[in-house]
Parts: sequence; C-alpha cells; structure tokens
Amino acid sequence: MLRRVVIVLLVPVPWSPPGVDLRTWRTALAEDVVDLLARLAQAEAAIAATAADRDLAEEIAWPGTRIYELPEPTVLPALKAAAADGFDQAAVIAADAPDVPGMTLGKLLSPLDTKAVTVSPGGASGGLFGVATSLPAPDWLVDHDLDSASAQILRRTAPRPGDVTTTPPWRRLRGPADLATLDVALEGWENTRTLLGG
Repeated sequence: MLRRVVIVLLVPVPWSPPGVDLRTWRTALAEDVVDLLARLAQAEAAIAATAADRDLAEEIAWPGTRIYELPEPTVLPALKAAAADGFDQAAVIAADAPDVPGMTLGKLLSPLDTKAVTVSPGGASGGLFGVATSLPAPDWLVDHDLDSASAQILRRTAPRPGDVTTTPPWRRLRGPADLATLDVALEGWENTRTLLGG
C-alpha cells in the first residue's frame, strides 16, 4: 500500500485584512489547512517550515503531525524530507488556501500513477497551489517556491512536457481581492471565517 503525505508549506503571507493582526491571520489560514489534512483518510499530514516559522508550525500541528524544518520555504527540500521518511508519494501545498476541499488534494495526487509530477495552479493571483510527485522526486525537478512557480516553469526541465500534468486550480488568499472568492458554502475554514466576522 502506498504511503502518501500532504505537506503544508508555511509560505510568506505579506498582508492581512484591515484590523486583523498579520500573525493572527497567517496562523488562521494555516491552521484551517492543517485541520483539513487531519481528516484525510488517503494521506498523512505534515508541515514544512523554516526555522523562523518553527513555533508557528508547532502551534498549529495536531498531535503526531510531522514537522519538517527547511532552509527556505521551497518545495524540493520538503519532498526530500518526505522521501527520507519513507513515503512513496507526496504533495506540497500552500498554507494560505484555508477553504480548499479535500477533493482538490485527491485530484493532485491521483495522476501520479501515470505522471511524474502534478501541479495545481494558484488561481488568478498566480503561482501554484500545490505540487505532487512520487518519491524520490525526479532528478530534473528544479526547486522553486509556490509563489513564483508555474506548470510552464516546471516543464522546462522535464524530459517531456507531458511529464508534468496540471490538475484543477485552487486559489490562494494572496491579496485583498482574493477574499471575494471565498466560498461561504464550503465546510471548514472556521478560523479564517471567524476572523472575517463569520
């Protein structure tokens, strides 16, 4: 049976809604994503963070959640840490997408039976929501952060363009305009919802 892990990467969050402390906002976003992963049946959960964010990772982690400390908040070190832990497949997702449905995570992992790497775009704000691969990661996969990467960037070093497949996007809350895209009908994201006034 395949061992899968979904790793929440504590990405930089440069903004917060008016009247909301930045640290409180960032914590709520990440905590909602981690809470979702704790309920996933098909994969284990982990958190990846730099040393500066270690305290935040420990604050939002569920008991037993792995925490990978990275030199930079980028994808490849997180994948290498998961490979060292004996996982067969891993997805690295951004911690600023609090209302992401579990179905989106499943769609990120499911193509790995036939594709080397899958990516989920980050919506209108650009970047990627997540990256998934079988482990160890392919030698041609270059390191990148989720804010500036794209499927096109990852395909540049792939032996064949089809080695990187795109799954449905999920937008991240990277700026004030993204607040209007939150789906109030989706379950979960209680921490973020509370900060926004319910």
